[in-house]
Amino acid sequence: MKGFFKWFKNESKMKKWMLIVLIGVILACTGISKIMVAKAISFGGVAKVIVLFVIGFTLIVIGLVYMQKRVLEILIEDTDYRLNKGSKERNVKSLIFNKKVYHEGPNIVVIGGGSGLNTVLKGLKKYTNNVTAIATVSAYGKIQTESRKKLELLPIDDIKDSMISLANDELNMEQLLNTELKAKSLQGLTFGDIFFATMQERFGNFAEAVEKSKNVLNIVGKVLPVTLDEMKICAELDDGTVIEEKDKIPDIVYDKVAKIDRIYIQPTNCVPAPGVLEVIKEADAIIIGPGSLYTNVIPNLLVKNISKTIKESKAIKIYVSNIMTEPGQTDNYSLSEHIKAIIDHAGEGIIDYCIYDSGEIIPEFIKMYNRKGSDVVEQDIGKAKELGVKLLEKNLSIIIDDSIRHNTDAVAESVIELVCDDLKFKNEQNDPKYVMLHTKLREEKKKERRKRKEKRHANKPNKNQIKNNGRKEKKSTSKFNEKYKERIQSIQESDLRKEENRKRIEQEEKEKEEFIKKIKKEK
Repeated sequence: MKGFFKWFKNESKMKKWMLIVLIGVILACTGISKIMVAKAISFGGVAKVIVLFVIGFTLIVIGLVYMQKRVLEILIEDTDYRLNKGSKERNVKSLIFNKKVYHEGPNIVVIGGGSGLNTVLKGLKKYTNNVTAIATVSAYGKIQTESRKKLELLPIDDIKDSMISLANDELNMEQLLNTELKAKSLQGLTFGDIFFATMQERFGNFAEAVEKSKNVLNIVGKVLPVTLDEMKICAELDDGTVIEEKDKIPDIVYDKVAKIDRIYIQPTNCVPAPGVLEVIKEADAIIIGPGSLYTNVIPNLLVKNISKTIKESKAIKIYVSNIMTEPGQTDNYSLSEHIKAIIDHAGEGIIDYCIYDSGEIIPEFIKMYNRKGSDVVEQDIGKAKELGVKLLEKNLSIIIDDSIRHNTDAVAESVIELVCDDLKFKNEQNDPKYVMLHTKLREEKKKERRKRKEKRHANKPNKNQIKNNGRKEKKSTSKFNEKYKERIQSIQESDLRKEENRKRIEQEEKEKEEFIKKIKKEK
């Protein structure tokens, strides 16, 4: 009965079609009944009965057709997590089309680790199911708990985070895999540790355990460890200092006021995990970064044959540059220095395109980062072009929880645009993959424009708002004010806070002086 009443809820959008079918049945039955009960009927009466019956029958057919269509829509909606709930633009054709786009989308390989890798994955899963994350496997010299040592499990933090990013329900997946177990014998372990240890026990090796986890956890695409050997990431500074623990690299670099000359891994002969080289060879696009340049991005490229296979692949190779420098790793690094560091470690031909941020960041947030020793990556376009890399400028930055982050949607759109352009360059505009992907990209861009438009309308003053003088408030037509509204507002708020703090300090100083004078008088 519960399932039956579900069809009468507003969100099912079935009631109007049921009503139309009911009206159609009534009209058709009315027409038939008039013929059956009438002893004699005129020509006009026959015409009236026919009209009633035809209208009734038409309404029944229309109602049943649209009811069936709506049933299909509900079925697809319930099995496709990507759809925005409550959207008014759904129809069977577009929903089935979306399913086809995802299934037959381009093969995209993302190489990296940390939050940068996960940012790219979250955006790309909207366009294709054929996403492969190749994640770092390294404890970075961290001390493991006794319970983790007993599991004999490779470090899985980056792999686990990548699976969360590719999950249908990211929030619940994160809570599940990161739930810490309370039993004393399992202290320091999460459900994710136990799960992967069990999968490894079941399938015999870590790579297959991670591969099979895709189906168990119902994630989009797949995640592969870059190697089954636990890497140790080491750095050699330009003054000859060697650092063999990743966690100590930023502090030692900062203390010595030295730069990282090179990064290397131990053992140096780490071999790729099964399936890694194969997915790179079959890729349509390979994305490197964003992320910590020397500890998340470059180490993956140092695993045996990884860089060689990337360079030999026919895929387009894309580097997504960091927005901010990282203290103790890339202090004062420009865009070209980021690119050069990758080329120096992996060789020429490792990057075809570099997507970098346009730098439109609210100054107040840059100041916050400056206090921590970080700054905006300088965009030395001329030097970057000399390295033989094509550059693509995009507005990639977004503020999340007072932190400057890459916008997942902007990064994904930029990558998919390059994939479409590459297919077009190969004269494959008529290929179903190009047609579907290009159409999907246009749909996503329309949604983004609609969101921005709605946001602008929401921020506009109400027509009934008037100034103190009784006149309507004038709307600003300045493009600068429109573009940098948030930035200007942030600076104004900062100046206001500074002024308030100055007045407060002056008041405290004044009260202090008065108190001292009062004490002196009493003496």
